[in-house]
Amino acid sequence: MRKFLALIVFLSTLSLQSQELNCLVTINDNQVIGSNKQVFRTLERTITEFVNQKKWTNRDVKPQERINCAMNIIITKRDNNQFEGTIQVQSTRPVYGTSYETPILNIKDNDFNFSYNEFDQFIYNPTTFDSNLISMVTFYVYVILGMDADTFALRGGEQYFKQAENVVLQAQQSGLTAWTNQVGVQNRFQLIDNILAPNMRQFRSVMYNYHRNGFDVLSKNKAQGKQTIENNIITLDRLFNKVIGNPMIRLFFDAKADEIVNLYSEGPNTRSKQRMLVVVQKISPNNSNKWRKIN
Repeated sequence: MRKFLALIVFLSTLSLQSQELNCLVTINDNQVIGSNKQVFRTLERTITEFVNQKKWTNRDVKPQERINCAMNIIITKRDNNQFEGTIQVQSTRPVYGTSYETPILNIKDNDFNFSYNEFDQFIYNPTTFDSNLISMVTFYVYVILGMDADTFALRGGEQYFKQAENVVLQAQQSGLTAWTNQVGVQNRFQLIDNILAPNMRQFRSVMYNYHRNGFDVLSKNKAQGKQTIENNIITLDRLFNKVIGNPMIRLFFDAKADEIVNLYSEGPNTRSKQRMLVVVQKISPNNSNKWRKIN
């Protein structure tokens, strides 16, 4: 009996100490010429452990509540300990009453350049800038946490976005352009600046209502949930009219375009469908081929 109770306590402790992310990290080094590929496997393992084993928040997270996400890093060039590449960051969250995972984030960063020596330790200090690689990975961890939290509570990701903003502020010491305000350039500075901008609050309201009052309702009332989703997509037109080419619009549809098309592959019909089609064609023209699939 004592052994049984000890096991229960042990498992309970593991549950309380569970980290927030379940992240698949992959590094593609096919474009790098050379026979010594072990450094990439070491780096892949180190980032995986850093992201998945570090406690990023003060929340008690159960294992099944961890956020499923992925970081796909493509290395395009290596010169000794200097690396150039890109990173694709994706995350999903479960939909209430279903086995479906809805995409929340799908963003590509083409300026994922860093220095790294094999077996370098990954330690993040929020008050200093130590490594561009650590700062970049940490930044996207907090963006993942913030975007996820925004879908469960209205602007629920504020504290995590503030942490991402702090990463940017500290990293500006490096002088690297991806961390600074560059006019007409979409970079990490612009991403977090737009997310936290007061005039972009409508975007974060859409993220909440689309998921919590839309997708989470579908299993109980498909017509109601679908209409809520539709109404919130239409609402994005207001943001588009504030800033032409608004990056938050692209952030939304890079994750959601395929999902929206799939949602409209079957009934029930909704009253604002044609208006929604006009809106998405206007504010997300790069997805025009997908919108044509909606009958």
